[in-house]
Amino acid sequence: MSDKVLRRRIAGWMLFDWASQPFYTSLWTFIFAPYFALTATQMFMARGMAEGAADAQAQSLWSAGQTVTGLLIAFSAPFLGALADSTGRRRPWIAAFSILLVIGAWGTWFTLPDGSTIILGLVMFSIGFIGVEFATIFTNSYLPSLGNDTQIGKISGNGFAIGYAGGVVALAISLGVFAQTGAGTTFAGLMPPFGLDPTAMEGTRAVGPFVAIWFMVFMGPFFLWVHDENLTPKPMKFGVVVADLKVSVAKVIKSRSTSAYLLSSMFYRDALNALYAFGGTYAALVLDWSVPQIGAFGVIAAITAAIFTWLGGKWDSRFGPKPVIVVCVLLLIGVSAIIVGMSREQIFGVPLVEGSSLPDNIFYLCGAINGAVGGILQSASRTMMVRHADPDRPTEAFGLYALSGKGTAFLAPALITGFTFMSGSVRQGFLPVIALFIIGLILLLWVKPEGDRAEWSKSS
Repeated sequence: MSDKVLRRRIAGWMLFDWASQPFYTSLWTFIFAPYFALTATQMFMARGMAEGAADAQAQSLWSAGQTVTGLLIAFSAPFLGALADSTGRRRPWIAAFSILLVIGAWGTWFTLPDGSTIILGLVMFSIGFIGVEFATIFTNSYLPSLGNDTQIGKISGNGFAIGYAGGVVALAISLGVFAQTGAGTTFAGLMPPFGLDPTAMEGTRAVGPFVAIWFMVFMGPFFLWVHDENLTPKPMKFGVVVADLKVSVAKVIKSRSTSAYLLSSMFYRDALNALYAFGGTYAALVLDWSVPQIGAFGVIAAITAAIFTWLGGKWDSRFGPKPVIVVCVLLLIGVSAIIVGMSREQIFGVPLVEGSSLPDNIFYLCGAINGAVGGILQSASRTMMVRHADPDRPTEAFGLYALSGKGTAFLAPALITGFTFMSGSVRQGFLPVIALFIIGLILLLWVKPEGDRAEWSKSS
């Protein structure tokens, strides 16, 4: 492969992150998620629930959707990864799941503010989420072919940094042009464009179609420049795929470092995803923030993520991914503790004067730290997976990585749902997140910094 072709391949691969990140930033975290939570809360209150109970019920509904979707992704990912490796084809799968992403993102438009289509909105979001997660699994599997050990950390970090930059730009456009304040105008003080009806929240709802269009436009370079290495694809043989997957799983179980890493990342990534998935709803339900205010919080988080993930890629290449992961998990435990210990009225039991802006300022700081550290953690985790992947079956490896990330994806939402329901407090519902981070940190003790590829080659 010539240097020019490789540079284009790397650029196209990175642009997938630019194209897909707005789904996470604008829909999963900062605009659609809080809009969904506020809409669901108002619906439950209209049915006679007290505000606190309605808040808890809204969070439970959102987490239930995350649970079902996560389980579906988890138990499909390893098989689909093995299938792609066995046939030598990944691009058709990426194309198929890209279509799901576009359909699902566009479909969030139908989430009406009266709550009458709240389940439809959750289903459409889930379809899009399945699409973006599976597309990410298949694109991640190209990472080992983009460089050597001293390069892939930087490449992974740059990819995430570019992705977060795309998330910032898309979120800024969403806030300035579409997402509505209580007055019906956008964050920039404009009326929603294209004749969108502000009374029906069509500006905010239009963020979904905008994300879909963004993805379609910027996904083009990936399909132009990133091609499968195997030019003579093999036919699908499901029996062979299942047999190969069984062999790989057996190897993982025998490898202490690989199995410990997959378990560790299962817990700390689940906790991180919970922070992303519920951060916006926490701000809406606990701090009473508006959607544009949450969006501004998202811009800050995404900017710090872009900057620090780029730096994190350099630290990854210099020190290796494991120490980077350890530091990130420790910082996220601190952020989670602050979230649990803070409300509009007090911080760790210390009462605040009425109308104090201190909780807002602290949560902005938490968002900046969470964005910066979360981006670095995801990038370094992807690099660490490369160090534990069978070089001959990278998609299957990232399918197992997805299983470890999604196999217990129900765990954080389910625990948050249970703690929220039992305590009647959105804030205390976040307590399990801290425990998940701590478990992940402990399991890292058995992970080799250099990975387990030597073991894969011995067993081949």
